[in-house]
Parts: sequence; C-alpha cells; structure tokens
Amino acid sequence: MTTETTAPATEPILAVDNLGVDFWVDGEWYPAAVDVSYEVRPGEVLAIVGESGSGKTQSSMSLIGLLPANGRATGSAKLAGRELIGLSHSRLRHVRGNDVAVIFQEPMTALNPVYTVGFQIIETLRTHREIGPKQARERAIELLTMVEIPNPELSVDKYPHQLSGGQRQRAMIAQALALDPKLLIADEPTTALDVTVQAEILKLMRDLRHRIDSGIVLITHDMGVVADLADRILVMKDGRIVERGTADDIFNRPQHAYTQQLLSAVPHLGSQSFSQDTVVGTARVTERARPAAHGSAEGGADVFVAKDLVIEYPKRGRIPAFRAVDGIDLTIGQGEVVGLVGESGSGKTTVGRAAVGLLPVVGGSLTIGGHEMRGIGSKELRQVRDHVSIVFQDPGSSLNPRLPIGESIGEPLFLHKIAKGAELDRRVESLLDQVHLARGMRNRYPHELSGGQRQRVGIARALALSPKLLVADEPTSALDVSVQARVLELFQELQREYGFACLFISHDLAVVEILSERIAVMHKGKLVEQGPREQILRSPEQDYTRRLLSAVPVPNPAEQRKRREMRDRLLEEAAARTGMRKTVVSVDEIEAAGGGIQTRSDTNP
Repeated sequence: MTTETTAPATEPILAVDNLGVDFWVDGEWYPAAVDVSYEVRPGEVLAIVGESGSGKTQSSMSLIGLLPANGRATGSAKLAGRELIGLSHSRLRHVRGNDVAVIFQEPMTALNPVYTVGFQIIETLRTHREIGPKQARERAIELLTMVEIPNPELSVDKYPHQLSGGQRQRAMIAQALALDPKLLIADEPTTALDVTVQAEILKLMRDLRHRIDSGIVLITHDMGVVADLADRILVMKDGRIVERGTADDIFNRPQHAYTQQLLSAVPHLGSQSFSQDTVVGTARVTERARPAAHGSAEGGADVFVAKDLVIEYPKRGRIPAFRAVDGIDLTIGQGEVVGLVGESGSGKTTVGRAAVGLLPVVGGSLTIGGHEMRGIGSKELRQVRDHVSIVFQDPGSSLNPRLPIGESIGEPLFLHKIAKGAELDRRVESLLDQVHLARGMRNRYPHELSGGQRQRVGIARALALSPKLLVADEPTSALDVSVQARVLELFQELQREYGFACLFISHDLAVVEILSERIAVMHKGKLVEQGPREQILRSPEQDYTRRLLSAVPVPNPAEQRKRREMRDRLLEEAAARTGMRKTVVSVDEIEAAGGGIQTRSDTNP
C-alpha cells in the first residue's frame, strides 16, 4: 500500500540502470554512487533519502550532466527511452528545463544574483518556447502567484537578495515548473520553507504530477515530507542503495539497520516530555537546568535586549523603505536559548542580522552584550562582533569559495589574534571533530562538500570564538536527520561548557522544541506570542500559533494522508464559497474556511 494510487504505466518515464558516479581527486577515482538502479513512472514520486554525502544528490545531478568537471557518470539512464548518460552538452541543453527540471537545495547560489527573478523565469520560457516578452512576463507573474510570492507584480522585478530564504526557494520552484517538465528532480525542495508554505508547495508538486503526468525524484532528509509525498522510497548509504520499498513498508516495516536508525533519529513535534533526560532519535540530549527568569541560573546579565525594536530596509531607487520588524520586545539571558519561529518573510531573520550589526536599528532599542546597536559606530561594532557569531541559513553563499574549509574555520581565530601556527591547526581540528567532520576535509573547498557538510563547517566557524551570543539562522535546515540529532546534542554540550546565549531561528518546530527554553512567534513583522516552550507548544493563545503548529508534517504516511485529504477538502470548500479559481490557497485560508476567507500576505522586502 502506497501513499498515493498511481495509474499503471507500461513504460517508465525514467529508467536508471547500474549508474555509477566517480570523482577524480589527487590522481585517483573516488566513487560517490555505485550500482544505482531504479525506475520512475509517470505520476509517481520516488523519494531518495540518506545522510549527506550518501550520493543521493550526485547520482541525480549526473542524469542531466550537472556533475563538476572532475566527475564522471557510467551506466545507463533513459528518459522516455532516450539515453542521457554520454549525451552531448548541446543536446543536454534541450533536455534541461524543457524535459527535466531541477529544484536545487540552495536557492541563493542557484539563482543568478545580477538578474531579477522575473528575468530568470522569462529567460527559461523564451529559450524553450516561441513566446513574446509580454506573454512571458505575464506567465512569470502567474507562476510567482502560484507559489505564493507576496505581491508578484512587484516581486517579479526583485533580485534574489531582496527576498527571504523561503521566497527565493519559491521563486526557484516557479522557474522549475515553468515548462511543465516530464521529470522533476527536487533536491531538498522545502528546506528553506516554513511549515505553512511547505504544505502548499507539496500540494503544488502533487498537482503537477497529476496535471501533466510528471514523474518526480524527491531528494530530502525531511521524513515528514517523504511521508506526505512519496509513493516509493530508496534508502542510500555510502553511495549504495541499502533498502527500497513503498512508503508504507519503509516507514512501518524497515528491514535494514541503517533505515531503522535513520527513522529513529527523526524529531517528532510533541515528543518531548520535558524531563531532565530526553532522547532525540539515537542521540541522548540532557537538558541543563532552566535559567531563572530571563537571565542565567547564576544570575548573569541579559545578553540580548530588544525594546520596541524597529528595523527597516532602506529605500532603493523607486522601492520605498520597508519596515520588516515593527516594535517587538524580546530578551535573552546568559546561557538561554530562545526559539524564534514564523513564516518566511515574518522578520525573524531580520532580527538575527540586526543582532550582529548587518542591518541598522531605526527605532526602539537593541542592546547586545551591553552595547546599544542603534547608531553604533564601526569601532564599537567590532567590539560587539568579538562576542557575537552567526550561523547563516545558506552555507553555500556564506563560505568563501576560494578558501579551503580549514582556513574558513580558522580565519576568525587568526584575525582576532587568538591562535596561529600549530595552535591554530589544533583548534581547527578540534572544531572539525565537534561538528563530526573528518580532519582530512580541512583541505577541501566548499564546492567539494555536500550541503549538510557545508552547514556543519558554518557551525564550526561560528563557534570558533566561543561567543557569548550565537545567532543560529536555520542551523540544521540542510542536515539529514541522523546528523541533525548529533548537532543538536553538540549545541547543548557547547552551551553547558561555554554558557552562551542563543537566538535560534527556525521553521522546524520539532527542533525548536528540543533546544529552546522559550519560544517567540513572529508574524508580519510583529511578535504575536512568546512564552515557555511548554505553553507555546501545548496551549498557544494565538490563532496564528495554532495554525503554525497544525501545518507541521507528520512522519507517518497513513496519518499524513488523512491530514492531507482533510486539507484538500477544505481547499475545495474555500474555493467554492468564494467563487475564486486559485491554484494555491494558504493555510490561513483553510483554517478560516468556516468563517470567511482571510488572504495572507508576507511582509518581506
């Protein structure tokens, strides 16, 4: 029994047989994928899961010739009977976008930063279709509307850096869907999305396969997404397929020990009993004593204090100044973790960037370690940054591509004159050990690592200076579940050792539940609710918080299917009551279906 009933098809849309991927490194071929074989039929979703570095992404990128220059692919991969392996670059250009589309893991590096998102969608349309510029622009706006980009008529002319992480991901999904491809390769398609938008993106992907009978290869570590969307699952480890089966078989009757370990590491929202010892998957997380009030248990001073905080993005050309954070109050004490949650565009990342001086404070007050950030000078800001670090959401764009990762991790220690020479090497190796990366990786460059490995490098770099305040912006979003469990344990170990305060920004409420003592909920630039995690997660006061919790996917195919059917039924009822023909309806509208429709709008620049 699968999560979806697919129509029988005599021929697969994609047939992969004995596929191998190797990389030439230091005079030797290293295998990344070995003997990979599978089929994808029209209207079917095949999920490929496994730890970062297991070969799931590289085996899929090899299908359309997107391996690095030192990579090679062997074996066979046929798209509707047409061999892809060994196809010339000129012929592959006709396949890419037109027949096969890819949703990449890191939108900031996949989108061209010097072109607007609308231009990039229009370019895709006009490259493969006979269509005029006016019609192409209208289609681009339609696609941005379909994936719920706020104000699509204006957003079509925005650059990638002017959108939030989740909005950039949606723009890239719109580009991938532009030509109704036969095969969609979705590499972590919902990594940067909050749970409410994630639910709608998953619905879009299901609609795509039924509308044009597309096959979908879903590469992800989010088992809730797999339970929601997948018909069949491949489990990969060390470049090989160790188990395959229907979603029902893999989730409920896993056979391989690695599959069992992978599923046991999945964090479940509501699974925490708030006892002193909590088990997270295969890793045990021991909670330290709760701090008193907003300070540390030892009465330490507050490290982060926001009072009526206002943050605006300045005016640029014809685009007026935008108020991203509007009058919030938030305090973080020494040694305390506060989870900041909300939809993409709600302003949560903006708060984190202001804490490290990357955005100016225009109203109210923000005090970091005793330093007032409003109107702060460059000399005082350097002093603040001695004690504040940040883990960025997008590791691909935050690491210098020209530096080996060992130099990236050691750079803060060297620049702040903390260590050099042999001592610097020792500190770098220790940090690599702490984030579970092999010491030999210190000489590799960011492009030679998987997305999850790059994220761990970013965490190690942020921890290098032993900060008093750590701003963690989606620090586990790119990590597979087994590594995520170890990283969460690492976070708590380092906190007990160094006692730093942490602003933990995330859309993964199960992770926030594990780490945070208090949770603050943002919506449209305002702080709508905050309190102890038990109160926020068990008995929230605000409707928005309840809607946010209700949209969390459940890593159980049968239960998730029931939730999806109910959501789809509410969508139909909402559309019938308003008489509107909408491809995408927000979760806010679903929840409001019984008493009128409320149109949701994001507030990100």
